[in-house]
Amino acid sequence: MSDSLPILAKKLHQLHVYLRQTIISNRGADPDYEAMSRVESVTAADTIFSIDRVTEEALFHWFTTHWPAEEPVTLIVEGCDPTVFPSNAPNSKWQCLIDPIDGTRNLMFDKRPAWILTALAPDRGQETRLRDTAISLLTEIPVSKQLWAEEIVAIRGCGRDGVEAQVTQIETGEQRQRRCQPSRADSVVGGFAAISRFFPEGKTMLARVEEQLWEALLPEGPGPMVFEDQYASTGGQFHQLLTGRDRMLADLRPLVFRALGMESALACHPYDAGAALILEEAGCVLLQPDGQPLDAPFDTTSPVSWIGYANATLAKRIQPVLQSILHQEGLL
Repeated sequence: MSDSLPILAKKLHQLHVYLRQTIISNRGADPDYEAMSRVESVTAADTIFSIDRVTEEALFHWFTTHWPAEEPVTLIVEGCDPTVFPSNAPNSKWQCLIDPIDGTRNLMFDKRPAWILTALAPDRGQETRLRDTAISLLTEIPVSKQLWAEEIVAIRGCGRDGVEAQVTQIETGEQRQRRCQPSRADSVVGGFAAISRFFPEGKTMLARVEEQLWEALLPEGPGPMVFEDQYASTGGQFHQLLTGRDRMLADLRPLVFRALGMESALACHPYDAGAALILEEAGCVLLQPDGQPLDAPFDTTSPVSWIGYANATLAKRIQPVLQSILHQEGLL
């Protein structure tokens, strides 16, 4: 492990805290949903709202004034060209992939927390991949009535015990240590598990895949054996797996959009999955639909399909069945 990684992890944690405070201060105690949800632009990665512009300005200011000059980095964020800090650096040592607000719609309507996600990887130019990530961070942006927010950091190779997690009291700054503990259950029965279907497009096909999955795995039905929670945020979904709330989650939208002949930006992208390293170090299993470990280009536009399991036992039991169904449906 590079000696600089713990130092850079602390710096990035400071960035997350700064971004969260900027968002909370801008939002105020009585959020103006209409103002925050005003569309500023539409990019290949996502729709950019008014609240996103606030974080973009804060992000570039922080890197300009706080990033260590001896560790030049290329910042990759949606809606902007890759930017090197410091600006006079002859080359870049790192690439930093950031989603300043994952779950924007949750936050701007004050429904559920959003998340700040960051992945830092050695700069390999266009060959840099998500699996090159050396540091990963996941920080909660709470709704207006929420006083505590979670922060999780992992450095590659740290293992479950090395994943750093804490909750911070937003008003006082008081901190309490937490422990990431994914579910150890060997079945989804009685727990939460779901396939994402946030939008009308493809919902019928996704529901059919999930219905077949539970019928194959749980033939003893009927009864409410598996509970569903559609959290429209990859960071939020990752957090649910990390903390034992969900046992299996899958986002297969790119597969379905392709099968339907659709082009849609409303899917997961690599910057949405920047916290993947945390899950892996904590003992979760993150896979692609074909069963290979999750990987993607280090960018903001490539579509990403992923399946997350709280533990290896669940992955071993569910993944082959799900892959078979995806083949039958012509999605693989």
